[in-house]
Amino acid sequence: MRTIPIPVDTSKLVITCVKSPKPRLLNKDTGEIKTDKNGNTVYEVTVSVEDEFGRIELVKIGTSGEPPISAGQQVNPTGLVGYVWEIAGRWGISYRAAALLPADAGEPLRV
Repeated sequence: MRTIPIPVDTSKLVITCVKSPKPRLLNKDTGEIKTDKNGNTVYEVTVSVEDEFGRIELVKIGTSGEPPISAGQQVNPTGLVGYVWEIAGRWGISYRAAALLPADAGEPLRV
C-alpha cells in the first residue's frame, strides 16, 4: 500500500493535550527511540479532538522535536496530516504534525 499524506483541516476542531509529550519508542524491550530522517527525536502526544458537534476522540500525534506543550493546554497543530496504514489485515490512521504549539491564550475556542 502506498502511503499518501491526507491533510487535516483543524479550523473547526478544539485540540487539547491530555498527556505530556514523550519520545516515541521503536522497541519497548530495548528502549530504542524513534528518530526522523534528520536524526531528531520523534515525540508522541496524546490529545483529545473535539469537533463542532461535541464528539470527542483521543488520538496520538507524532512530531519531530519536543513540543512546548503540557497536559491541559489547548494545542494548534501545524501541518497536520493523516496516514492510512495496514498491517496483517488491520488498518488505521496515524497522525503527524510539523509542529504542535500552544494555542494563543487570547484566541477564542473554535467550536
